Amino acid sequence: MILKKFLLIFAIIVTLLTAYLVKTNWFLKQMYPRKYSEQVYFYSKQYNVDPNLIFAMIKAESNFNPRIVSHKEAIGLMQVIPETGGWVAENIGIKGYNKDMLFNPDYNINIGTWYLKYLLKQFNNNVTLAVAAYNGGSGNVLNWLKDKRYSENGSNLKNVPFPETDKYIKKVIKNYRIYQNLYNKK
Repeated sequence: MILKKFLLIFAIIVTLLTAYLVKTNWFLKQMYPRKYSEQVYFYSKQYNVDPNLIFAMIKAESNFNPRIVSHKEAIGLMQVIPETGGWVAENIGIKGYNKDMLFNPDYNINIGTWYLKYLLKQFNNNVTLAVAAYNGGSGNVLNWLKDKRYSENGSNLKNVPFPETDKYIKKVIKNYRIYQNLYNKK
């Protein structure tokens, strides 16, 4: 009899806890965190970029690991190529740039967000094109837009010839929608 009461109470507690966690999206928020939020919000405001897009890109690029280096030598949270980082650093006035600075979350998010804004401007705030350019290069995206095999209207891509970039775009856009839905609820 005591065991039955204990199991009933335990089942009720587990049910209530599960309902709470589901209602508050606790599990999703663990999978889609907002790590480095101080830097993300600071630079998103400075460069006028949606912070959810920055979180989505960091999630896709590094899964919030600031020490990661890709097979293409891209570094840190936003997987910045050292040469691109140097060009951006020069444009925003960072003195004494070296590629090791990209392991620092503040520098990495600053440089990555500025570059993302640069691409958004270049592609008329088209998030998909900017994300494609971030991964596949803006020159390639411009060429794809001119090619009827990849763009019907010169403004949007109907398909992407680089499988890695195509997969990356889908991943970032999916992450972006999840971040918007998860954290923009009123």
